[in-house]
Amino acid sequence: MLVFSIKCWNCRSSNDPKCADPFDNSTVPITDCKQEKGLSHLPGVRPSMCRKIRQKVNGEWRYFRDCAYLGEVGIQGDERFCLMRTGTYNIFIEYCTCNSKDGCNGSSALNPLSLIFVLSASAILKWLF
Repeated sequence: MLVFSIKCWNCRSSNDPKCADPFDNSTVPITDCKQEKGLSHLPGVRPSMCRKIRQKVNGEWRYFRDCAYLGEVGIQGDERFCLMRTGTYNIFIEYCTCNSKDGCNGSSALNPLSLIFVLSASAILKWLF
């Protein structure tokens, strides 16, 4: 079995404001994901990616960066793109995963307008064909 190892930034903006964007890693630890203990509800699953979660709840932005256990890199394998979700009660979540290099969950690689353009173009193409 191939063992994949990646190092990811590990922080929460609630504990360290430098974890937010723009990201400042001067006080943020980088974690070797192969050293993570694992999760009790996912026995045998090891982290193989980095993640960055940006969420807005009732007007307040929160950022989380750490090792990722499940999911797919980016959207259809392109880590320049992040999954975005909105919900009721003024909730917005952007979930980004990457594995291209150590510390890849440091900064945003994508302009949100680019994602809107790509998603809009995809929807138009599906509608036409």
